[in-house]
Formats: sequence, C-alpha cells, structure tokens
Amino acid sequence: MQIDHLNHLFDTYKESSLFGRYIHTDSIAPLLEKRSLKKYVSQIGTSVNAISIYDITIGSGPKHILFWSQMHGNESTTTKACFDLLNTLLASDQISEQILKQCTIKIIPILNPDGAKAYTRLNANGIDLNRDAQHLSQPESKVLRQVFDTFKPQFCFNLHGQRTIFSAGNINKPATVSFLAPAQDEACTVTETRKVAMELISVLNRNLQLQIKDQIGIYDDAFNLNCVGDTFQSLNVPTILFEAGHFQNDYHREVTRKFIYQSLVLALHTIATHDIDGSNYEAYFDIPENKKLFFDILIRNTSEGDMAIQYVEKCIDDQIAFVPTIEKIGDLSSYFGHIEYEANGFKVFDSKKVPVQEHNEIDFVCINNEKFSLKLKKN
Repeated sequence: MQIDHLNHLFDTYKESSLFGRYIHTDSIAPLLEKRSLKKYVSQIGTSVNAISIYDITIGSGPKHILFWSQMHGNESTTTKACFDLLNTLLASDQISEQILKQCTIKIIPILNPDGAKAYTRLNANGIDLNRDAQHLSQPESKVLRQVFDTFKPQFCFNLHGQRTIFSAGNINKPATVSFLAPAQDEACTVTETRKVAMELISVLNRNLQLQIKDQIGIYDDAFNLNCVGDTFQSLNVPTILFEAGHFQNDYHREVTRKFIYQSLVLALHTIATHDIDGSNYEAYFDIPENKKLFFDILIRNTSEGDMAIQYVEKCIDDQIAFVPTIEKIGDLSSYFGHIEYEANGFKVFDSKKVPVQEHNEIDFVCINNEKFSLKLKKN
C-alpha cells in the first residue's frame, strides 16, 4: 500500500470525537451506539468495578485476528487508532472490502475500563493485567482468555502505549512506534510462530521507515509466561506487541495515532492478501532495541551537573495534566532531552529564587536571571 493512500484513509476516517490521552468507556459509548457499528458490538464481561467490557466483531473471512487495547488503562493511543480503523472498515472502500472478505476481526477497545477511568496502568485491584496471564486472577484477564479460547485467532495484536523515555536504539531519536514478536520459551527460540510475527512486523517497519526514519524500535524479548503476549505466542498463535510512543511535541499522541493506524491497516491488508509463512523474517533483526535514554527536558551543565525534567501525567478534573518534575540531577551526558537548554555552569533556581532539587514539581526555572518555562507547549 502506498503512503499517500494510507494518509488519505486516515484523514478521511479519523474518529474526530476522540482526542488526547484521556479515553475511557464513557468516551467510546456514543460510538458503540452508532447505527453503523452497534450490530457488531457485544458486552463480553465486566470489570472489578462492574463497568462493561465490550468487543466489536467485523468481517466474515477465515483469518481470525484478535486485538485488545488499554489493557493498561492510561495507554489510550491505540484505542483511538482502533476506532479510526473501524470507521475505515465500515466504509465502502476497496481495501476494506478485501480485508473483510478474508478476515474476521475482533477488537476489545478497552480491556481495563477501571484503569482507563482512573488513568492508571493497573486495574481497580492494583493488578497489572499484563502479568496475570497465568493466574487469571482478575475478571478482565478472564474475559480476554475466554475470548481467545472461543474466537481461536490466527493472529493477536496486543496494543499498548510507551513512555517518552524510550529511544530507538542508542541514538538521539525517540521510539515513536515499537514492536515485539514475544518469545514463547525461556531460550527465546526463533520459532516458526515467531517468524510469522517477525515477518509481519518487518512489513510494518518498512512503511514507517519511509516516514519516521530511525524512530522504530523493538522491545527486549526476555520471556515471561505471565505476560499475555508470551502466553499466546507459546500457544503457537503469532502475536505482535504494538507500542505507541513519542513524536516530537506530540504529547497528545495525535501524530503517533496516525502511524499506529497505518500499521493496523497495513497489517490487516497484508494478512488478507498474503499467506505469511515466516520465510521473510530476517529484516526484523535490523530494528534496534529500545533504550531508556530520553527525558522530556534536559538542562545541560548546571552548577550541580545536568538536570532532567520529566512530565508526570495526572488526571485532574477529567483532564490530563503534564506536571514538570525534577527527575534527576547529575552526570546525564549519555542521555538526550526532547527539549534541551544550556545552563553554562549557572545555578538553577525556582521562581522564588530557591535552588531546585530532585522531585520538585516546578513550572519555571531561572538561570542567570533568565526565566524558562517548563510547561508543556501547546500544539
């Protein structure tokens, strides 16, 4: 598929009612009730706090693909992309018709509705659902496993979001999109199942490299059977982790949303039009592994060393506030900042002329009598 076509589809079918980072069940409820979508929607369970969990099943083809998003409640970018995708699939488009003829797609848009409402990674019992694949101690985990067992997917797409700290390898480039073909054994063997996932990731990487060169990474594939992706891969179902990361000044993840959307459309179209056997998996290993080399802001060469500021995300009055917080002070020469300032050896003060310290929440700093705002710049 051509990039121009993918961009045209995104511009045409982007779901305009969803914006920003705070997406929860109330956000998507009107969409689930739309006449064009409602007949595909089912309630498949409830959360700890008795909020409904839904799935959307569309298509009639023999190739079954299972998506789930917001397993971690504060990772919402992929949910937005799922509704952009659903708008596309519901349209009379040649691409959509090809996909729906060959594929049956089941999407769980918000697996962790309690975490989504509270804007937390964990569910209402304080459990990371992505570490509950074996114990199945939580109602949300049981819902996902029941869907997996009954739907019997040939592919699983595990949709997540990642923090701004990740670089694509050791270079000064953020990991805007990341992938992983999870291991399915302790030895991280490159099995036939993993090769299929790796081949599909390689297709997605080629498209993204043409647009955000060197901003695609992969995660460490250390095996953990408590993780859902590792569990499903170990059951010989090709499983792909999608991670929506940071693009320059895109803290609302609206640019990254487009690249996730493109990847989902391209993945489905590739599955629909090709028999992926894993024979072309080697290019997967050309993708660099993610490293934690970024801070949101770096002030270089203060009198105390380098100073790193990280935005702490807080849900305040149903809005996500990005609170600048001094993360670390010291030798940070091996790190990068999404924004960098030079202190030239001067001391850094807050607005009351008090020297700043680690863990301070602070909107402004003063360096050599010059005031710098640390607040997130509006797009």
